[in-house]
Amino acid sequence: MARPKKTDAPDLAQRFDLTAGAIERLTCPPGKPQAFLRDTEAPSLRVRVTAGGAKSYVFERSLKNKTIRITIGNVRDWTVDKARAEARRLSVMLDAGTDPRQLEREQTEAKAAAAADKAAQTSAAATQATADALTVREAWNRYMAERRPRWGERNYADHVRMTHKGGEARKRLSGVLTKPGPLSPLMGIRLVDLNAKAVEVWAIQEAKDRPARVRLALRLLKAFLRWAAAESDLSDKVDPAAASAKKAREAAGKAKPKDDVLERGQLSAWFGAVRGIPNAVTAAYLQTLLMTGARPGEVLALRWADLNTQWMSVTIRDKVEGERQIPLTPFVWSLLSGLPRRNDWVFSSSRAISLDPQHVKRRERYHAARGTAAPVGDAAQASESGRLMDPDIAHRQACMAANLDGLTLHGLRRSFASLTEWLEVPAGVVAQIQGHKPSATAEKHYKRRPVELLAVHHKRIEAWILEQAKVTFDAAAPAGLRVVSAA
Repeated sequence: MARPKKTDAPDLAQRFDLTAGAIERLTCPPGKPQAFLRDTEAPSLRVRVTAGGAKSYVFERSLKNKTIRITIGNVRDWTVDKARAEARRLSVMLDAGTDPRQLEREQTEAKAAAAADKAAQTSAAATQATADALTVREAWNRYMAERRPRWGERNYADHVRMTHKGGEARKRLSGVLTKPGPLSPLMGIRLVDLNAKAVEVWAIQEAKDRPARVRLALRLLKAFLRWAAAESDLSDKVDPAAASAKKAREAAGKAKPKDDVLERGQLSAWFGAVRGIPNAVTAAYLQTLLMTGARPGEVLALRWADLNTQWMSVTIRDKVEGERQIPLTPFVWSLLSGLPRRNDWVFSSSRAISLDPQHVKRRERYHAARGTAAPVGDAAQASESGRLMDPDIAHRQACMAANLDGLTLHGLRRSFASLTEWLEVPAGVVAQIQGHKPSATAEKHYKRRPVELLAVHHKRIEAWILEQAKVTFDAAAPAGLRVVSAA
């Protein structure tokens, strides 16, 4: 038989000493999808060629009477020596009872599991980083959104004001910017950094100018932290006791009980000074405040539509029941009926005063010393809606003239309750007129007095106060409304 030429394709029926040249000449016979060239040096090594000409090294052995094949790699990437070494390694493994395919699957699964674990760790680290970067304001906004349906408007407004960034132009004061809320300095820090030390430093700084507001802020902050501690994704990022530290409480100080009140012997001096206030609207407001015992804001918010002259009653919008009905007593009606009816507000004003910065600063210092929020405007200043905004300044001036310095607007509400003691008026009657929550079971569930019955007591209270103040008033005299222009 003639010896084959070196340029001829290898005979696939025989084993060959694999060389680069033999592999180069290897072709797939026509009509077959693939063919194999066996190695003489490593019996389990094959070179596979496909009909398309692709060539790769393959390991082939019998396992449990079945032929198994494992691709080693492309002939361009592997040398013959390295392919033989890999075939021998796989043979040794097979001889030891290990199926290379199973081992490869296990290794692939292990790599996939390791990759998945690494990805999970990376994701967890990213999530943790995002959670750690969560600011107090972001958590606070989520807290307000969740709790708002369970809060009243006043409570919600307190939460907004406490965290207000400030720096915005005041609507009614040209050139004056709003101050940041007490909690605003804490809003920008990370939630995980809101600890007892941070709250202590904040409280010491803020309490210098507004201790009363800081005390309220601490109460709101405590509630916020308790809420965050109950949230599964926030519980490990907050210290529920951060706002309860002793030093923070000491920095804010204790609220001093208010005891400013008009005594019976001071009524004459007070009425004389208040009735002498040049602005009739302010004077009427202050007298109405004392005679009704209502909250200052409730009286300021009165509209003409709230007065029922047929049944002589007044609808008061309060923070407890939403609204309540109280008697429209003769003296109060005489005050209100004499006021100009410029707009919807009972206590209206047509003048808009632009306050100078020095006046604003003096007023803010006054309110800061008393722990109250400084309202906008002067005694006769009107807001954009035309309502009287700040009668407190005129009242302080009147009180100073009557040697009653220190009497606040809320002190007039306390005065009403205290003066009724002289007449031994039932406590439930006074509470219902003033809008206090009933304190006894009978008052809560059984006694609800109509306005007509309240009027019996209320008229007696009014008449007695006027008598002690030496104010002459004819309850039988007719009263009526007076309409004036808004100019």
